[in-house]
Amino acid sequence: MSAKPFNAIFLRATAAAAAAGLAITAAPLGAAEFTFSEKTNESYAKRLDMPVYFAVPASARAKLPKSFNTTDRLVEFKHPDAKGASGDVGLRLIVAKRAGFGQRMAKSGLIQTGDIILTFRPEWGGGGAYPNIQMGISHTGLAYVKDGAVRQLDIPLNAEYLGGNYAGNFDSEHYRTLKFMHVIRPRGLTEAQKATLVAWATRLNASARKIYPGQISFNDDYNAPKYQSGKPLGFVKHLAQLGLGQNPPGKTSMYCSEFVWSVLALRNCDPAKTADAFKGSGIPSCVKPAMTPMDATGNYVTLRTPNSAAGLSEGPLLVVQALNLSEEQRNPLVESIFEEDPKILARMSEGHRTVAKTMQPRFAPLQQYYKGAAAGGWRRAPAYVASAAFRSAVPDNYSPTSFLINTLLPGTNSTRTMDYVATVMFE
Repeated sequence: MSAKPFNAIFLRATAAAAAAGLAITAAPLGAAEFTFSEKTNESYAKRLDMPVYFAVPASARAKLPKSFNTTDRLVEFKHPDAKGASGDVGLRLIVAKRAGFGQRMAKSGLIQTGDIILTFRPEWGGGGAYPNIQMGISHTGLAYVKDGAVRQLDIPLNAEYLGGNYAGNFDSEHYRTLKFMHVIRPRGLTEAQKATLVAWATRLNASARKIYPGQISFNDDYNAPKYQSGKPLGFVKHLAQLGLGQNPPGKTSMYCSEFVWSVLALRNCDPAKTADAFKGSGIPSCVKPAMTPMDATGNYVTLRTPNSAAGLSEGPLLVVQALNLSEEQRNPLVESIFEEDPKILARMSEGHRTVAKTMQPRFAPLQQYYKGAAAGGWRRAPAYVASAAFRSAVPDNYSPTSFLINTLLPGTNSTRTMDYVATVMFE
C-alpha cells in the first residue's frame, strides 16, 4: 500500500474516533534493557559456541543508558567458562532482525556515528593461533547516522560491501550474510566531530565508483600498513583529497581497518572548512589519530603503568588474565589458544587461511610469552624479552582486532581510547 492511501485511511479513522469521543495515541516504542537469565544464557552459549577468550571483561564496556527504545532483544551474556571467575567475562548481545535494522539502531542510539563495526566470526574459535589471536574478527567498517538510519562505510569501496546503490545500508552481500558484529565506540566524540565524520563518509560513499579501484584500491596484506612511526600521515591526507575530489597524484591502497583508522583521523577536519589545507605540501594540523597503532606485544602486561600499551597479539591473553584463574585452570586454556584444528580452519575464507598458514611458524615465541605473562609475577619480564623476535617481525599496526584490544586496557589507562558497546546477533 502506498503512503498516501494509508495516510488517508489513518486520517479518516482518527476523525471517526474523535467524533465518537475516543482518544488516539501512537503506540510507544518498547523500552528494553540488557538483562540476564540462566536459561537464556544457556541458549546463547550454544548458539555462539566460542572460546571464553573471544568474550570481553566488564571493564571493557562503555557506560550506556539503562534502557533503550527498541524492539530488539537486549541480552547480557556471561560465558559459561567464566563462571566463578572474577572477571565477569561475556558479551552484550543485541539480538536483531535485519529488516529495518539501520532505522532502529539510529532511533535507539545503540549504534552511533563514529562507531567501529567489527565483523565477528565465533566459528573461528579453536582453529589455531591466528584465528584465536584475531579473536574471530575478520573485517572493519565505520558506522554513521544519516537520514534517520545507521549506515556503514567500508573498503573495498564496491557493491559487495557498500550495497547495490553504494549507500551503505547494511544490505550488501557482506552484511547480509554475516551473523555477528561487535560495536566499538571511540571515546569522547563531540557532536561537531560526528557531523564531520558524516560529511566524510557521505563524500567517500558518493565517490566510491569514481575513485575505486583506480585511485584507491584494497590492500590485502595486513602486515604492510601505511603507518610508520614518526613519519607524516600522507596516506590519510591522500584519502581526504580523494573525498574532496582533488584528484591527488598517484594511487594508494588500504585494508579495512587501516581505512577506518584513517577516516577517524579526519574527525577534526570539517571538509567544508579545511579543503584548502589539504592542497598544501604538508599534513594539515587537524589530522589526529584516534588510536595509537600497536606493537605486536605491548608493555601493559609487564609494567601495568597508567600509560602502558597493549599489543596486537595480546587480546586473548588480556581476557585470560581478567579471569584470574588458578594455574591449574589457566595453563590448559593458554595452550589451547595455540592448538590448530584443520576442520575449524576450513571454515575461514581462502585469504584468511593463507595468512594463518604463513603466520603459524612465527607463533612459537608468542606461545612462550603467553605462558610466562599469564603466570604473572617475575615471569612477566623475561616473557616480554622472549617475545622480542615476534615483536620485531610485526610493524606497528591497526589490525581489525586492535580496536577491541584497546578496550581491554583499564578504563583509566591513557592509551585507551575505545569502549566495547555490544555485539549484534542477527536472527
